[in-house]
Amino acid sequence: MPEWINTSIFVLTQIIILVGLFGLIVPIFPGTVVIWLATLGYGVVSGFGRLGMVLFVIITILMLAGTLADNFFLGAGARKGGASWKTIGVALVAGVLGTLIFPPFGGLIAAPLAVLLLEYQRTGNLDNAWKALRGMAAGFGLSFIARFAIGFVMMVLWWIWVWKG
Repeated sequence: MPEWINTSIFVLTQIIILVGLFGLIVPIFPGTVVIWLATLGYGVVSGFGRLGMVLFVIITILMLAGTLADNFFLGAGARKGGASWKTIGVALVAGVLGTLIFPPFGGLIAAPLAVLLLEYQRTGNLDNAWKALRGMAAGFGLSFIARFAIGFVMMVLWWIWVWKG
Protein backbone atom coordinates (compact mmCIF):
# COMPACT_ATOMS: atom_id res chain seq x y z
CA MET A 1 0.00 0.00 0.00
CA PRO A 2 1.29 3.51 -0.75
CA GLU A 3 2.47 5.42 2.32
CA TRP A 4 -0.19 8.11 1.95
CA ILE A 5 -2.92 5.47 2.22
CA ASN A 6 -1.30 3.97 5.35
CA THR A 7 -1.03 7.46 6.84
CA SER A 8 -4.66 8.24 5.96
CA ILE A 9 -5.86 5.00 7.56
CA PHE A 10 -3.82 5.76 10.69
CA VAL A 11 -5.11 9.35 10.96
CA LEU A 12 -8.75 8.36 10.37
CA THR A 13 -8.53 5.54 12.92
CA GLN A 14 -6.86 7.86 15.45
CA ILE A 15 -9.59 10.49 15.01
CA ILE A 16 -12.32 7.88 15.57
CA ILE A 17 -10.49 6.57 18.65
CA LEU A 18 -10.22 10.11 20.05
CA VAL A 19 -13.95 10.66 19.44
CA GLY A 20 -14.59 7.47 21.39
CA LEU A 21 -12.18 8.45 24.15
CA PHE A 22 -13.55 11.94 24.68
CA GLY A 23 -17.10 10.70 24.15
CA LEU A 24 -16.64 8.78 27.40
CA ILE A 25 -17.46 12.04 29.18
CA VAL A 26 -21.11 11.32 28.33
CA PRO A 27 -22.17 8.39 30.56
CA ILE A 28 -24.39 6.66 28.02
CA PHE A 29 -22.04 7.18 25.02
CA PRO A 30 -20.43 3.84 24.11
CA GLY A 31 -16.92 5.25 23.81
CA THR A 32 -15.12 1.98 24.42
CA VAL A 33 -17.26 0.35 21.72
CA VAL A 34 -16.37 3.18 19.30
CA ILE A 35 -12.67 2.66 20.07
CA TRP A 36 -13.09 -1.09 19.59
CA LEU A 37 -14.87 -0.58 16.24
CA ALA A 38 -12.08 1.75 15.09
CA THR A 39 -9.43 -0.86 15.91
CA LEU A 40 -11.51 -3.58 14.24
CA GLY A 41 -11.78 -1.42 11.12
CA TYR A 42 -8.05 -0.80 11.21
CA GLY A 43 -7.39 -4.54 11.45
CA VAL A 44 -9.76 -5.36 8.59
CA VAL A 45 -8.22 -2.72 6.31
CA SER A 46 -4.55 -3.01 7.31
CA GLY A 47 -4.41 -6.62 8.43
CA PHE A 48 -4.21 -8.03 11.91
CA GLY A 49 -0.96 -9.97 11.91
CA ARG A 50 0.05 -12.04 14.92
CA LEU A 51 0.68 -9.13 17.32
CA GLY A 52 -2.39 -7.30 16.07
CA MET A 53 -4.62 -10.29 16.75
CA VAL A 54 -3.30 -10.68 20.31
CA LEU A 55 -3.70 -6.98 21.00
CA PHE A 56 -7.16 -6.93 19.40
CA VAL A 57 -8.28 -9.73 21.75
CA ILE A 58 -7.00 -7.68 24.72
CA ILE A 59 -8.73 -4.56 23.32
CA THR A 60 -11.95 -6.58 23.04
CA ILE A 61 -11.71 -7.71 26.66
CA LEU A 62 -11.06 -4.12 27.74
CA MET A 63 -14.08 -2.91 25.75
CA LEU A 64 -16.30 -5.40 27.55
CA ALA A 65 -14.79 -4.42 30.91
CA GLY A 66 -15.35 -0.73 30.17
CA THR A 67 -18.97 -1.32 29.27
CA LEU A 68 -19.58 -3.31 32.44
CA ALA A 69 -17.66 -0.83 34.62
CA ASP A 70 -19.96 1.96 33.52
CA ASN A 71 -23.11 0.19 34.65
CA PHE A 72 -21.45 -1.25 37.75
CA PHE A 73 -20.15 2.05 39.15
CA LEU A 74 -23.32 4.03 38.37
CA GLY A 75 -25.53 1.36 39.93
CA ALA A 76 -23.23 0.77 42.90
CA GLY A 77 -23.05 4.48 43.63
CA ALA A 78 -26.82 4.87 43.53
CA ARG A 79 -27.25 1.73 45.65
CA LYS A 80 -24.75 3.01 48.20
CA GLY A 81 -26.78 6.21 48.32
CA GLY A 82 -29.85 4.16 49.22
CA ALA A 83 -31.55 3.69 45.85
CA SER A 84 -33.55 0.53 45.26
CA TRP A 85 -32.62 -1.93 42.54
CA LYS A 86 -35.84 -1.04 40.74
CA THR A 87 -34.84 2.64 40.72
CA ILE A 88 -31.39 1.79 39.40
CA GLY A 89 -32.85 -0.34 36.60
CA VAL A 90 -35.38 2.32 35.61
CA ALA A 91 -32.66 5.00 35.71
CA LEU A 92 -30.44 2.97 33.37
CA VAL A 93 -33.32 2.51 30.93
CA ALA A 94 -34.22 6.22 31.23
CA GLY A 95 -30.61 7.12 30.53
CA VAL A 96 -30.48 5.01 27.37
CA LEU A 97 -33.88 6.23 26.13
CA GLY A 98 -33.02 9.83 26.97
CA THR A 99 -29.84 9.59 24.94
CA LEU A 100 -31.65 8.00 21.99
CA ILE A 101 -34.52 10.50 22.00
CA PHE A 102 -32.53 13.64 22.89
CA PRO A 103 -28.90 12.95 21.97
CA PRO A 104 -26.33 13.46 23.31
CA PHE A 105 -27.41 14.90 26.66
CA GLY A 106 -30.92 13.46 27.15
CA GLY A 107 -29.54 10.57 29.16
CA LEU A 108 -27.60 12.94 31.41
CA ILE A 109 -30.92 14.49 32.41
CA ALA A 110 -33.21 11.45 32.31
CA ALA A 111 -31.19 9.03 34.48
CA PRO A 112 -30.58 11.38 37.45
CA LEU A 113 -34.12 12.70 37.24
CA ALA A 114 -35.44 9.13 37.34
CA VAL A 115 -33.38 8.39 40.47
CA LEU A 116 -34.53 11.55 42.20
CA LEU A 117 -38.23 11.13 41.37
CA LEU A 118 -38.46 7.38 41.96
CA GLU A 119 -36.59 7.52 45.26
CA TYR A 120 -38.75 10.43 46.41
CA GLN A 121 -41.86 8.47 45.44
CA ARG A 122 -40.54 5.31 47.13
CA THR A 123 -39.38 6.88 50.40
CA GLY A 124 -41.49 10.04 50.57
CA ASN A 125 -38.34 11.82 51.75
CA LEU A 126 -36.56 14.36 49.54
CA ASP A 127 -33.34 14.07 51.56
CA ASN A 128 -33.19 10.33 50.89
CA ALA A 129 -33.84 10.94 47.19
CA TRP A 130 -31.01 13.50 47.05
CA LYS A 131 -28.71 11.08 48.87
CA ALA A 132 -29.39 8.41 46.24
CA LEU A 133 -28.75 10.96 43.49
CA ARG A 134 -25.46 12.03 45.09
CA GLY A 135 -24.46 8.36 45.29
CA MET A 136 -25.19 7.97 41.60
CA ALA A 137 -23.13 11.08 40.84
CA ALA A 138 -20.20 9.68 42.83
CA GLY A 139 -20.59 6.42 40.90
CA PHE A 140 -20.50 8.40 37.66
CA GLY A 141 -17.21 9.97 38.74
CA LEU A 142 -15.66 6.57 39.41
CA SER A 143 -17.17 5.21 36.21
CA PHE A 144 -15.70 8.03 34.14
CA ILE A 145 -12.23 7.51 35.61
CA ALA A 146 -12.39 3.76 34.97
CA ARG A 147 -13.80 4.09 31.43
CA PHE A 148 -11.36 6.83 30.43
CA ALA A 149 -8.40 4.82 31.76
CA ILE A 150 -9.62 1.72 29.91
CA GLY A 151 -10.15 3.73 26.71
CA PHE A 152 -6.69 5.24 26.98
CA VAL A 153 -5.12 1.80 27.44
CA MET A 154 -7.06 0.56 24.41
CA MET A 155 -5.60 3.44 22.37
CA VAL A 156 -2.06 2.71 23.60
CA LEU A 157 -2.43 -0.96 22.68
CA TRP A 158 -3.52 0.09 19.20
CA TRP A 159 -0.44 2.34 18.93
CA ILE A 160 1.75 -0.64 19.86
CA TRP A 161 -0.05 -2.69 17.21
CA VAL A 162 0.55 0.03 14.58
CA TRP A 163 4.21 0.68 15.40
CA LYS A 164 5.37 -2.85 16.29
CA GLY A 165 3.03 -4.93 14.13
